[in-house]
Amino acid sequence: MSSRTLARTRSELSNFLIRHRTKLTPTDVGLPTTSRRRTSGLRREEVASLAGVGLTWYTWFEQGRNIQVSEDFLLKVAKALKLDDIECSHLFLLAHRRPPPKEAWQWLSVSPLIQQLLDDITERPAYILNLRWDIIAWNSLGDNLFGFSNLEQINRNMIRMVFTNPELRCRLPAWHEDAPKLLSQFRRDLASVSNDTNMLSLVTELKKLSSDFRIWIDQPNIDSYGRGFSIISDVNQKQSEYDHETLIVDEYRHLRMIIYFEKN
Repeated sequence: MSSRTLARTRSELSNFLIRHRTKLTPTDVGLPTTSRRRTSGLRREEVASLAGVGLTWYTWFEQGRNIQVSEDFLLKVAKALKLDDIECSHLFLLAHRRPPPKEAWQWLSVSPLIQQLLDDITERPAYILNLRWDIIAWNSLGDNLFGFSNLEQINRNMIRMVFTNPELRCRLPAWHEDAPKLLSQFRRDLASVSNDTNMLSLVTELKKLSSDFRIWIDQPNIDSYGRGFSIISDVNQKQSEYDHETLIVDEYRHLRMIIYFEKN
């Protein structure tokens, strides 16, 4: 990257930080206000204090000086400035030229419009999962098919359901074909956050709970991937075959919608 490009990037970073700092008020971040305050927005020292970073280091960072900052520093600044996911990613791209690290375990709620979109899908089961495969939203057909609302939150995880839910396994005639494909896909997601403690704790727990999981998770030769089950039996033992599509709900929070299409 040329020095001219670097200078332009630092200028954009500086403008970005100043713009977000000045549009916040003390009330927005829980600080007291005084009538003697002459400047709009937050002061640099207030942002540094809220972020828990040194004032000099933050000042140099905002000025666009050529300093190296950690991911932890950037996340603290993003939180202090109340950046949303897209703004936080933009901050990382300006500072590091790469997006923020993925977070595998986020018990997030989806927006009302996303839930409405799920509910409007009235002919196909659908649900939304995060990078750790926690199910965080679903429509009525998805609930009918998998019984998400009857599960405790800790058990509302698709990879956990695949390997530890005996009732579900009994309704999956192609379990021995589908489960390795799902696990292979999960392993790809795991590789993108290989140091995430919550993801690793799930793997450790499932190794203890399922011998199949314990054997297959370390087998690199499974090269077929899947996001859903090919055949599912309902409570009356009626079997239905499915294809699946995956839609990205939020690329920054790593939320994906899985939609089941019943084959005719």
